[in-house]
Amino acid sequence: MTQSTGRALLIAYGNPGRLDDGLGPALADAVEKLNIPGLTVDADYQLTVENAEAASRHEVVVFADAAVAGPEPFAFRRIEPQRALSFTSHCLDPPAVLALARELFGARTEGYVLGIRGYAFNEFGESLSRRARANLASALAFLEPVLRRGTFREAAGRGRGRRVGDASPSLEDETCKSQNT
Repeated sequence: MTQSTGRALLIAYGNPGRLDDGLGPALADAVEKLNIPGLTVDADYQLTVENAEAASRHEVVVFADAAVAGPEPFAFRRIEPQRALSFTSHCLDPPAVLALARELFGARTEGYVLGIRGYAFNEFGESLSRRARANLASALAFLEPVLRRGTFREAAGRGRGRRVGDASPSLEDETCKSQNT
């Protein structure tokens, strides 16, 4: 993945060996091929404290993951930094990453989450379901112009022709992705 400092950072996460849980890394691969100026792309299995340092070097961060429930084909919304009560630094959610970026590095990074609706999570395999692939294509079509133009605030709260509102995308496992890896 690209390693630079710029205006925006895409952190996509999930386990490509768990079917639709690989939506985040699949999005990262697709976005990386677009070569968007000022964008850093990163993909991993889960969010960690290292992501806070990376986020601190950018004005905006978009966290992308598979969603087991919620709007189809995806949901996109703004998030605020929020401390997490956790017994490990190997398992964080997006608001906790932003909070660490602020507390440890003095960052004022804006944060957004993109939850792409998936359907198959309970088996092993390195492929996406047909419906998840369609949702990924919709999310990419939505996200590309947002990343190119930097229109994150305007895009927050709207999905492919539908208003998502303030409801949080139900990410694959909001407590810790490592439980499924």
